[in-house]
Amino acid sequence: MQLFSIFGNPIAHSRSPLMHNSVFKHLNYKACYTRTLLKDSSKLKETFFKLKLSGANVTVPHKEAAFKACDEVRGFAKKIGVVNTLINENGKLIGYNTDADGFLFAIGEFKNIKNILIIGAGGTAKALAIRFLEEEINVSVLNRSTKRLAYFKEFGCKISSWDDFKIASYDLVVNTTSAGLEDDSLPAPKELLEEILNNTRYAADAIYGKVTPFLQLASKHKLTYKDGADMLLGQGVLANELFTNSKLEKEQIKFYMKKSFKL
Repeated sequence: MQLFSIFGNPIAHSRSPLMHNSVFKHLNYKACYTRTLLKDSSKLKETFFKLKLSGANVTVPHKEAAFKACDEVRGFAKKIGVVNTLINENGKLIGYNTDADGFLFAIGEFKNIKNILIIGAGGTAKALAIRFLEEEINVSVLNRSTKRLAYFKEFGCKISSWDDFKIASYDLVVNTTSAGLEDDSLPAPKELLEEILNNTRYAADAIYGKVTPFLQLASKHKLTYKDGADMLLGQGVLANELFTNSKLEKEQIKFYMKKSFKL
């Protein structure tokens, strides 16, 4: 029996165990998926092997630490320095990133996206920004401070802090911060967000399972919006393929993961 987990802080809200266990159960795959509250990022690798895991997902705030903990990083994760999926390959920790493609899957119904504003500058923001640039979408990044913005500037994103932000027109605004996950906070000052939401067609939040204060604001502005459920589903399908070494069919993984959302 293989054991998988998700590392994060907080982690009690995570739907990943429901999704992956639904797949394992219905497709008779001998595996179990659990949650691990990890407070100290530096203990990630040690904890992974102590728990004898075959693989894991990584969520806020450990995605960049996961990249550093890996013995080898493959694919898109290598380009961005952010890992959200870990595989135990013969005692070596191998890192991947399924976030960005998961998000592209999620926003598939939003049409003619040419300009995107990302709020936040953490691991998820990095993954999305670089993937959007690959799709030749113009990317702007807004963060509380300038400290973490140099990374995005390097790749050609337009960067701003709350203090020097100048409004432009966007097709989509995405919140990648954890604001609203466990409280009623907003990812930026309300006046700033009001102005931004007046100048966009769509809004999305990486947080799922609740209409965050950010999405409530988007709703007041009569915008089409999405929470992170489809992103979670998209990245989850890709992660499950890595966990099971593509032994299960993608459509079946997707079907049973979706089914778990109704539990």
